[in-house]
Amino acid sequence: MQTPLAYIAQRWTPSPRTLRRAALSAVVMSVVIIVTGGAVRLTGSGLGCDTWPKCTDDSLFATPEQGLHGAIEFGNRMLTYVLSAAVGWAIIAVRAVKPRRRGLSRIAWSQFWIVMANAVVGGITVFAGLNPWTVAGHFLLANALLTVTTITWVRTHEGDGVPRPRVPRPVRKLSWAIIAASGVLIVLGTSVTGSGKHAGDSSKVPRMPWDWVDAAHIHAVAAWVVCALAVAMWLVLRVVDAPDDTRARARDLLIVLLLQGAVGYVQYFTHVPEILVGLHMLGSALMWIAVLRLALSLREREELETAVPSRPGGALSSV
Repeated sequence: MQTPLAYIAQRWTPSPRTLRRAALSAVVMSVVIIVTGGAVRLTGSGLGCDTWPKCTDDSLFATPEQGLHGAIEFGNRMLTYVLSAAVGWAIIAVRAVKPRRRGLSRIAWSQFWIVMANAVVGGITVFAGLNPWTVAGHFLLANALLTVTTITWVRTHEGDGVPRPRVPRPVRKLSWAIIAASGVLIVLGTSVTGSGKHAGDSSKVPRMPWDWVDAAHIHAVAAWVVCALAVAMWLVLRVVDAPDDTRARARDLLIVLLLQGAVGYVQYFTHVPEILVGLHMLGSALMWIAVLRLALSLREREELETAVPSRPGGALSSV
């Protein structure tokens, strides 16, 4: 018996442009859900819907009695369906490519499982009364989704051949150091939020057991480490005469880090206003995308020819 995906793939072949747009839509929605999740917390709407998966014990939707906080939290939950649609479109487009790309399909399907897992963690977070540890886990899983959607998007621009390095091995090791340091930086960011002023609700919400100022200082040190590594990468790529697109990725990362650092210091010295915290969360997502794109640009794969219909109902042709 044919699966629905196999049925679609038999009758439709996306163009390379459609495939890339589908993958990019999942990346965009991964960023949006991170930012809107932060907005829920920053507006104190984390318990606007006091249960899950319903918004109240008696209603799937937010009620007038829940006011603005209920509407914000319910709206964020609804965006999960938009995210799921974007992920679904990416999975369908990847599955329908000719010839079939099984490795890319597995990566695309992992997006679905991460969305499902994070939906469960989101429900646990509500039941736990916005426990900062579950909130941190919810945020980190959102970043895991961003990781996979970004890799999927980059891979739609490549073939499925064995990856070939474009720079010497020490440079590739430096990229892994940047990934590791950036990952630590993101995790440390959750310790600042988890111990800080924005608990996500007006009621008494537990915080992580350390001073948020100390956590912010440690977070800043990690940020400077990432910046130093990024500058080193930019310089090294020029020395080894790396391809232009790889050097452009290093430049993009430096620009994002500069802007992100400026927002981080301004928000610290202005007592973490909500709007700047939200911008910092957006910057965190953009930084992680830039880190991944840089690392992936250090190798290349043989381009894969994709079959697309020459005309509706016509024979397939390769482009």
